[in-house]
Amino acid sequence: MPSLLRRVKSKIFIFAHRRTLALLDGEYGSVFKGRSLDFDELRTYVPGDEVRDIDWKATARHGSPLVKRYVAVRRQSVLLLVDTGRNMAARSLSGEAKKDIAVHAAGVLGYLACRHGDDVGLVHGNSAVSKYLPPRSGEEHLERLLREVDSGVSRDGQPSDIAKQLDYVLRYLKGRLLIVVLADEFVPDSTTESLMRRLHARHEVLWLTIRDAELAPQTGNQVPDSTDVGNGLAIPGPLAMDSKVRAAYATAMLERGKQRTAVFRRLGIAEEQTAGSDDVPGAVFSLLERHRSGATTARSAGKAGNRAR
Repeated sequence: MPSLLRRVKSKIFIFAHRRTLALLDGEYGSVFKGRSLDFDELRTYVPGDEVRDIDWKATARHGSPLVKRYVAVRRQSVLLLVDTGRNMAARSLSGEAKKDIAVHAAGVLGYLACRHGDDVGLVHGNSAVSKYLPPRSGEEHLERLLREVDSGVSRDGQPSDIAKQLDYVLRYLKGRLLIVVLADEFVPDSTTESLMRRLHARHEVLWLTIRDAELAPQTGNQVPDSTDVGNGLAIPGPLAMDSKVRAAYATAMLERGKQRTAVFRRLGIAEEQTAGSDDVPGAVFSLLERHRSGATTARSAGKAGNRAR
């Protein structure tokens, strides 16, 4: 069976001629810049300790200065959280199966992690089940993860419900992770938004959305019916080509896009979209850059708030 990771790497190297792999590599590394230490414990302040390490809230409660102690982290854990419900068997905006784009995106991110010596894990599933493969290092392990995603999507499977996978992570996974969500294009409801907020509070979360196909794209002289893979409902081809129907669809999609953007902005989660596998390297670069910029802004705001107090 052909290697999925080899296929991903070949596309990365083609992309590298246009923007260079070093650029992607550097942007991935910058996400973790300055985060190589994990909190260990509080202890009493002694002369020579850094003033910036004083935990002022704990000091106020305790009555004497306390400082935070940290332990070095040799490698990071990256968790790929992938929707493998039947919605991902649908076509994307590029005409490819969304599943194939998810495999490619997971491969790009996993390969970058492997190059940096990080561990990569996977949570995937649908509305009925979630499956977890713990983080490990190495390309052989990454190949197994990609095959899990590839084989996990079927038109006969259960529908997508990314809230189930978000809830699984919150319930069962401990320790701070860098989580990259690969999901269908949808507008989070209040329950899903609440789960996203809680997940973002515990972990670093990045979100890559795979865009929906157009309404009944024309194939040659034929206009096929447009079917929603998730619920099985179909719009006859001739009706889907009606100008009023298409205008209403475009308006609805524009409104959904605004709602999605508002949710991610409200939560402070970096989100990027991709139309097809050729777009993935650029989308991953933009996503990492957006996440890094947002984290830098948040840290600056936090320092300003501390000075104001």
